[in-house]
Amino acid sequence: MKLRVSAVQYDLHTIHSFDDFAKQCEHYVKTAQEYDAEFILFPEFMTTQLMSIGNEQGHALTIQDLPDFTEQYLELFATLAKNSSMHIIGGTHVIRKGEHLYNVAHLFYPDGRVATQAKLHITPTEVTEWNMNKGDGLQVFETDKGVIAMLTCYDIEFPEIVRMAKARGADVIFCPSCTDDRHGFHRVRYTSHARAIENQVYIVLTGTVGSLPTVDFMRANFGQAAIITPNDIPFPPRGLLAEGEINQDMIVTADLDLSLLEEVRERGSVTTWRDRRTDLYTDWT
Repeated sequence: MKLRVSAVQYDLHTIHSFDDFAKQCEHYVKTAQEYDAEFILFPEFMTTQLMSIGNEQGHALTIQDLPDFTEQYLELFATLAKNSSMHIIGGTHVIRKGEHLYNVAHLFYPDGRVATQAKLHITPTEVTEWNMNKGDGLQVFETDKGVIAMLTCYDIEFPEIVRMAKARGADVIFCPSCTDDRHGFHRVRYTSHARAIENQVYIVLTGTVGSLPTVDFMRANFGQAAIITPNDIPFPPRGLLAEGEINQDMIVTADLDLSLLEEVRERGSVTTWRDRRTDLYTDWT
């Protein structure tokens, strides 16, 4: 089975209304639709752009205000998914449950369903500055193109959670990310390659670009989309189907052939999934 995926290098810039945000998102979706994409990935914390709208005093909104846009966010992306007939991973959006904030990836199905995966590993900045809370469980998601998982940014740096996703049937890991400098970007990028090699899966990765001068902790972004494969003969030698231009507003698109994953798991130059030593270490099933 094959599926075509697009990943958005989302340009964060100051906006003045939710409609500005909606028009930008619609532009990316329509572009991916013109490429006949079946899945489109937006980056982590893309909705922090809404904080730049500001309040009546002209000050930027705070992270505590962001969940107030949840209903509009859900309605927007559900409509875009239905109208485009695509699966949309709408980056992440901050939601409130009781008194707690969570950074949550959302999968919008073309038939109107919405599935969610809270970020499981929280960075020190998210904890100390934004009082974010950890998600409490891993999900994988059935689609008409196979099983996928959504693991956000820091999550991809932990090999156990990706192994769990693969053990539960996920062949494609969508990784929305947001990094502010080269160090953070390369941590996520390098570990995405490692996870693809270890588990013989595809990783679809993207991040934010641009800046929000009025929004604390979103003033700098360093991002690049990449569609990453295992490193074996059926795939490109560098394990890359496509990558964007660093820090540019753009979309990258590529086709994923799931049958090639089965081929390398059975007859690859290395068979890392099959050869794991469960007699020596826990198999994360």
